[in-house]
Amino acid sequence: MAHRQTARYPDLKGQVALVIGAGQSGDIKSSFWGNGAAIAKVLSESGAKVIACDMNLESAQQTSARVKGDGGICEAIQVDATSQTDIRRIVNQVMEKFGRIDILVNNVGGTKTGDPGTMSEQAWDAQIRLNLKTTFLSCNAILPIMEKQGSGSIINNASIAGMRYLGKPQVAYASAKAAVIHLSKITGIMYAGKGIRVNSISPGMVYTPLLEMLGNSDSAEDREIHKKITEHNVPQGSMGDAFDVANCVAFLASGASRYITGQNLVVDGGLTGSTGTGWSSQLRSSKL
Repeated sequence: MAHRQTARYPDLKGQVALVIGAGQSGDIKSSFWGNGAAIAKVLSESGAKVIACDMNLESAQQTSARVKGDGGICEAIQVDATSQTDIRRIVNQVMEKFGRIDILVNNVGGTKTGDPGTMSEQAWDAQIRLNLKTTFLSCNAILPIMEKQGSGSIINNASIAGMRYLGKPQVAYASAKAAVIHLSKITGIMYAGKGIRVNSISPGMVYTPLLEMLGNSDSAEDREIHKKITEHNVPQGSMGDAFDVANCVAFLASGASRYITGQNLVVDGGLTGSTGTGWSSQLRSSKL
């Protein structure tokens, strides 16, 4: 896969960026990039010092290697983002080495099927812990640091699923992502006078290594999921890729967005503004 044009912001040079969820699901050696890996890549291209954190250390190391291979600065750290103890451990490591954290990107998440009438309490709790609590824990650990610095930018990865129904039962995921959008909004306003900006981004249909893996799976069920996702009705006519998301993160991290806080940037090719629900009887090409 050829890389898309990436945004570069000179003011990010030398800034310390902590990207939580910087690995990628699916084939970590795929030619496609996951959102977290692409975010690490794009931030590094502007000269930021990136710390790539992920539960899967091998995946974080793969991201680090790809970024370093192109001349960027990127270190890999393993972290359980659902654990306050583990989050504080890696934050302390970063502070000991770099002395500051300028950018925080929360990219942890994952969806499980379930509707309000049948989803188990355990599945609900696990989804809220993964998709919402992780964002709170990292903000909780890093906001005091940024407040002391008098500056910082936090970008939380939400989803258009947190804005509207997309035609599939994922009630816990959608609820958690809606909460991430609101958490970002109120936190951005609360800290607006302290030099800290907090925003969220809501990606739409994005082609990632995980989706690629489903399409290549031996499982008919996995291939059917891939088919449903790629048969979309995005007004622009195609799915996005991880660099579409990463470019928006770099913008929100940079001084180019200095007057933006408490906002949700939608990256969906026009999908949430259309009348469709996410799937279409008139299929469009999903090629990137």
